[in-house]
Amino acid sequence: MYPKDKFIHLRSDIKLLFRLAIARVTGSSRKTRIVSASAALLTLIAFGAAGVAPIATDPEDIPVRAISAELQLPSLNEQIAKLEAQQQLYFAEDKMRAGDTLASLLSRLGVDDDAASSFIRSDGSARAILRLKPGTTVQAQTANNGVLQTLRTTITDGGTTSNLVIRRDGNKFGVSQENADIERRVEMHTGVIRSSLFAATDAADIPDGVASQIVAMFGTDINFASDLKRGDHFNVAYETFWQNGRFLRAGRILAGEFVNAGKPFQAVWFDDPSNAQGGGYYGFDGKSLKKAFLKSPLAFTRISSGFSMRMHPILGKWKRHTGVDFAASSGTPIHATADGTIDFAGVETGYGNVVIIKHDSRYSTVYAHMSRFAPASRKGAKVSQGDVIGYVGMTGWATGPHLHYEFRVSNEPRDPLSVVVPTVAPLAGAELQRFQTVVADITHRFNLLSGSEIAAATAPRIASK
Repeated sequence: MYPKDKFIHLRSDIKLLFRLAIARVTGSSRKTRIVSASAALLTLIAFGAAGVAPIATDPEDIPVRAISAELQLPSLNEQIAKLEAQQQLYFAEDKMRAGDTLASLLSRLGVDDDAASSFIRSDGSARAILRLKPGTTVQAQTANNGVLQTLRTTITDGGTTSNLVIRRDGNKFGVSQENADIERRVEMHTGVIRSSLFAATDAADIPDGVASQIVAMFGTDINFASDLKRGDHFNVAYETFWQNGRFLRAGRILAGEFVNAGKPFQAVWFDDPSNAQGGGYYGFDGKSLKKAFLKSPLAFTRISSGFSMRMHPILGKWKRHTGVDFAASSGTPIHATADGTIDFAGVETGYGNVVIIKHDSRYSTVYAHMSRFAPASRKGAKVSQGDVIGYVGMTGWATGPHLHYEFRVSNEPRDPLSVVVPTVAPLAGAELQRFQTVVADITHRFNLLSGSEIAAATAPRIASK
């Protein structure tokens, strides 16, 4: 656009040009005036063409007209309906924590739904959510307003694992148990004793349940409270179960090797059709590890009084101590040291709360000073080795919490720590040959685990019969 101030100057120049042209032709001949006038006109036309043609109209001079029109907009209800139709679903995942309530769990999952909470509390199957163990994963699917759509978790009941699913259907809820797609893995770890077994298993990322199985597996040979030495080491192979890449639980130990004070103890699980329990643990030599009696009725303890003459703490005189006292805190579980039948469960003077188990026609065991009995500890009840029969206390003649344990042969007390007990018959024949294959495989795996390159010839051999 040509500038406005320059256009004003241009107009003044044109006027001056005309005056000069007129002055030149005044007083001249007619021919001269015609030529001069023509030249002035051409000059004006040329100048005008060059200087005036590009000038654009000033925007301020353009007329403006306002146009209005009524537009049809969707109603508010229509907008809400569209948003509801496009409502998003949100997924959240968290783990059950110690001391959790249903309200605290749902709050962390972003669930704001009183109807869902009421259903879970009132429905017998859905209430399993309230009994989840700490660490159990729970998943929730909610609408963007916190209304629960689906709640899912994994439960284990009697060794069977399934998915518990709570689903919303309109204004109602339903609960179902679906088959869980479980992956079984075999994990192998090694550990070294620095202070205690559980400290070593923690350092090796071994679950506590597996550590407890190690105690049960070698408990007939090693007292894990008093026999462990710094530098003792172990290898263990055990089952783990996973779902969608998440750890669910540890299973059975498949094989273990424990070196205590330089002496190796080895065990492998072997499925034995002739075994009523479906299988058992055997040493690498084919001998069953399940002895008639455990070495100790408590998992971890110390001996506070042995089988000998002593000054009785209550009577204040020398008296024969007919058992072994295991010092432990009140409430510590007490395990039956062998299979048998409860012959007595009640109160006896001096013994306090006591359980007596008869194992066969010759052997019986006594467990005294209990704080309370296990629910199944009733006269005539069958018990298996390792079953919890009661809990440590200080009832009867006791000055502190401990377990008084007696071992009787033909009703005569014997020293539990030195008495010779019967053993289970070893494998033989075809079962022994099948067992040898299992041992060869686990020996190879343990050698790899510990970085050993020991030749197969150095592995323990099992003599065939």
